[in-house]
This record gives sequence, C-alpha cells and structure tokens, in this order.
Amino acid sequence: MSDYNPPLDLTLSLAGRVALVTGGASGIGSAIAETFASKGAQIAIVDLREEAAAAKAKAIGGGTQSFACDVSNPAAVEATVSAVIDAYGRIDILINSAGVVALAPAEDLPFSAWETTMNVNLTGTFLMSQAVGRHMLAAGNGKIINLASQAGTVALDEHAAYCASKFAVIGLTKVLASEWAGRGVTANTISPTVVMTELGHKAWDGPHGEALKTLIPTGRFAEPEEIAATALFLASHAADMINGADILVDGGYTVR
Repeated sequence: MSDYNPPLDLTLSLAGRVALVTGGASGIGSAIAETFASKGAQIAIVDLREEAAAAKAKAIGGGTQSFACDVSNPAAVEATVSAVIDAYGRIDILINSAGVVALAPAEDLPFSAWETTMNVNLTGTFLMSQAVGRHMLAAGNGKIINLASQAGTVALDEHAAYCASKFAVIGLTKVLASEWAGRGVTANTISPTVVMTELGHKAWDGPHGEALKTLIPTGRFAEPEEIAATALFLASHAADMINGADILVDGGYTVR
C-alpha cells in the first residue's frame, strides 16, 4: 500500500494528465472531454463514429486526438489503447461513457437488443478497463470512472437489459476498486438520472418527461455539464480517497 499523500489540490486541475474518453463524440462523454480539456488534460476521444470523433477532437483542440473503436471488440480495444499510449505516452484517466439503451417490456425484448446492450455497456466497460488498467497498474497510478445510471440502483420498467447492464457495471467497478487501489488505481461509477443531451431531449421532451420530473425531488433532469463536474472531481487528486463508490447524480430519484 502506498503512503504517498500529496498536498490537496482544490483547484481540480488536470494539467499534464491524459484522459481517454469513450463515447466522447457526443452526449455526456463530449461534456466530460470538454471539461477535462478546460482543466488542462490532454484528451483522447474514442468513439464508434470516426467522423464525429474527429470533429469533436478538432473542436476541442489543444492536441486532442480521435480514435475510432468498437468497445465491444477485444482486438479493437487493444489496438486503440495501444494507439493512445503511442500518441500520448500514458493514460492517467479512463472515462467509460460509451453506452446504448433498448427499451421494451421484458417479455418482448429481442435477444439482439439484450446482446447489444450487454456487449457495449458491460463488456465494453470491462475490456477498456482491463486494457487501460494494465498500463495504469504498470505505472502505479490511474483513475477509472465508469458511467452507470440510476438504472443500476433501482428497477425501471421496460429497462430489463439496461438495468442489468448498469447494475453489472457498478459491480464490476467495485471489484476493480478492491483489486487495484492498493496498486495505485482507483475505480468509481457515476449514476445519473435522465441527462439533457441531444438524445435526452428527443426521448424526454413532452408530457412523458414532465411526468417523470415529478418523481425527482429536485423537479428536473440533469445537464451534461453536471455529470462532467462530478467526473472532474473524481478524476482530480481531491478525490484520491474515493474508491469503489457509486455517485448518484439523480436529484434524489432513488431515495424514494
């Protein structure tokens, strides 16, 4: 166990650190990439959509690079992580934000939808955490932050595959936290409520969304920047003693 105890940095600076962000071309991943870059980190945008990833990297600037990758493919993950290491020399922070959702009553959910959800949300998180984690363990430090969901804490109707995948992501992350923290690598999850990304607006604008807001004590959904702020804190040295935690950013939805 390390006794290293640096002075607490409350500026939440990420200067000189390298962050790999999956699903970084849009949504929560994009907001995290932008926030981390504003705090001095070098960013590797990893996304299935090559053109979107390249456009986001160009928009962020400052040496940000893009990498196309199917996170559910072991060979693609290994190749991408190697490419990021070649480009930056190391990876200090991993954000697993790539994810999909398929909604249907459990009795009607197609197996293909179940399989895709598990492959991206759970297997992708595992493969990236394992590949990047090996480099972090060799270096003796690193932060892994996995995007889970309030659907990893409570049951949501028509979310059988999504809930199962996010409950599993939280469990996986706790195991990583237990095994790796003694070697300098911490792991935590963030569990948002509905987030007002472009997809969030499309899915939840209107009466259905207004009804759901009444179940959230704060009375609203989250903004992408609020999730990014939570990720920034966890990635900073101010959160070095937070390990194996699931940070709910849900306005209190799960307390009822």
